[in-house]
Amino acid sequence: MVTEPEKPLPAKEKRFLWGADPRLVGLAGVLVVLCLAGQFTRPDQFFTEGNISTILRLAAAIGVVSVGMTFVIISGGIDLSVGSIVALSSVWLTTLATQSYGPFVMVVCGLAVGLGCGLINGILVSYGKIVPFIATLAMYVSARGLAERISGRRTQVVAETGFLDFFRGDLLGIPVLIWMFALVFVVGWILLNRTTFGRRTYAVGGNAEASRLAGINVKRHTALVYGVAGLCCGIAALMVVARTTAGASTNGTLYELDAIAAVVIGGTLLTGGRGSLIGTLIGVLIFTVLSNLFTLNNLDTDIQNIAKGVIIVLAALLQFRARKTKTSGGSS
Repeated sequence: MVTEPEKPLPAKEKRFLWGADPRLVGLAGVLVVLCLAGQFTRPDQFFTEGNISTILRLAAAIGVVSVGMTFVIISGGIDLSVGSIVALSSVWLTTLATQSYGPFVMVVCGLAVGLGCGLINGILVSYGKIVPFIATLAMYVSARGLAERISGRRTQVVAETGFLDFFRGDLLGIPVLIWMFALVFVVGWILLNRTTFGRRTYAVGGNAEASRLAGINVKRHTALVYGVAGLCCGIAALMVVARTTAGASTNGTLYELDAIAAVVIGGTLLTGGRGSLIGTLIGVLIFTVLSNLFTLNNLDTDIQNIAKGVIIVLAALLQFRARKTKTSGGSS
């Protein structure tokens, strides 16, 4: 009987959960330094309940997109279309026709558009044998263009109060958007680390041919992975619309770059087969805290972008050093 390849990272995930993974501890250190800088420069504003809530709400949408991106990159792919899918989903769910059917239909439309776009990406990559970069680049252009066409390049304001009342509300004193981010992260972590789907994702990213010989339907699984990423984009669109109270073709701009950066500095290899959602979470928080820190100190965005680049390089160096030290220790 043919068995599936084992996922290469369970031991590392387990060790990190008990506080011993040097790669992610290094990233956590960067996050702590940024938080200390925020407290030092704005002691009266940074560690306040309102500011912490703002940071988490801003991290929510890009965090959900990054969860889907983590699945794609671990499987050996890449998705450049996530920002455009967020824009198209947000526009579709906020048209007057969609809003006339109420909040439930709005939610279903947003999720369906995201899932559909993701599956199209997956089918083009797996069954169409198109390179992921090209397939998702085509979706990037097409989805953004369709969003502009549907909206007429105008912002579509949400008039459905039921939608806003729910998604902009609180649950146990915590904003619903933060609960949604937490739920997506937990479900994603379980799916990646405790299910056959997750083991197959690691296996396909590590060696697609070996996975095929082991009995995994690589094409179908790849299509499903991109579907997961698309669904995450649909969820993120709901969060963006709730936060801004509008759908627009400009929503999700540069989300693909932010998501890829967060996933990569979180320890996920661009070559696939290795990664961690916990690392992705830390990466998202690093960038969000950095943006908040610059906003509180009224610093220019160009300096912020330079700082982001430096953090990416430093995080990569820390990970390389940790891997080199671990390899040297293992070979001695």
